[in-house]
Amino acid sequence: MINLFNTQIEELFIHKVGNKSRNEPIFLSEEPLKLTDEITPLIKDFFFKPFREKEENYFQFVHDVDLDYNEMFNLVSEIFINPSTLDKISKKITKHLFDQSNHPHIKNGEVYVTYLTNVSIDNNIVAAIGIFKSEIKSDYFEINEAESRLELNLKQGISLEKLDKGCLIFNHKKEEGYKILSVDSNRYDARYWLEHFLNVDAFQDENFNTKKYLKFVQDFAKDVVLPAEDKKEEVLFLNRSVNYFAKNDEFEETNFLNEVIENPDLQAEFKNYKADKGEKYSVEDLSSFEISNSAVTDARKKIKSVINLDTNISIKLDLINPESAEQFIEKGWDEEKQMYYYLIYFNKEQK
Repeated sequence: MINLFNTQIEELFIHKVGNKSRNEPIFLSEEPLKLTDEITPLIKDFFFKPFREKEENYFQFVHDVDLDYNEMFNLVSEIFINPSTLDKISKKITKHLFDQSNHPHIKNGEVYVTYLTNVSIDNNIVAAIGIFKSEIKSDYFEINEAESRLELNLKQGISLEKLDKGCLIFNHKKEEGYKILSVDSNRYDARYWLEHFLNVDAFQDENFNTKKYLKFVQDFAKDVVLPAEDKKEEVLFLNRSVNYFAKNDEFEETNFLNEVIENPDLQAEFKNYKADKGEKYSVEDLSSFEISNSAVTDARKKIKSVINLDTNISIKLDLINPESAEQFIEKGWDEEKQMYYYLIYFNKEQK
């Protein structure tokens, strides 16, 4: 979890990169931006708002040979060691981004490199480096007085409503390649930002492992449990799975299977499904890990607990008390009507 409420911008440099394939230039500022009390809150909101509104899917710097060969890892490490080098290193970062700007689709734009302090991540107060890029310009009217009338002049500028690209690199977990958050509003050139410029991959921490495993479990329920049983059993299986994650700090696969799946044949199906599709979810070698409570909460919100029937009737199951569905709902087949039915037991209707 991150908290940017008390984060301070210590220094900010703004540069500009063009598209290298179109022979557009690069502009490097020699002086930092002078921040005022009027500009600071606006630019902080411009930079940080996208990270407050999206899931915290962390990345980390990587390299096929060794992390020390990752150019961005080395550049940001220099800044963390000595923040006074931000002016020099911000230019190197911008030049590195310019060198990756070869595809015709890549737009020119302003590059913001800033050193941040008082950033909260995983209950630690650390420094961070923000790298942002604005690409899309918005039209706006500038109104000027001209003697007896007002005149409209059409201008172009940067909209504070939308950041095109950005990343926050936290001075945290350096040995693993730092924890990094990234946003990208323009998906057509995603490889340019994440792969070519940053060279990052998903940060495989407890949040990553919990999300991936729960997604794997959800698809197993849809692909195997639902066809073999029914919607009720699919929902109950998912609920037992999420409850296991919710009440445990550590995941252990054998315990999970014994607690969640009573049928030995279905346990075997689960293992076969993992052997066949585990690599797709990055869980092929995952059998024990620490559980992330926030990832479990997110997963619970996404699980559909409603059985929708083709007779325009829906049955909502209580995922907090799954034993109710197991005890008081029965599914059967009516020979006369040639239809399935759900039989629901209750004492009285709730107001």
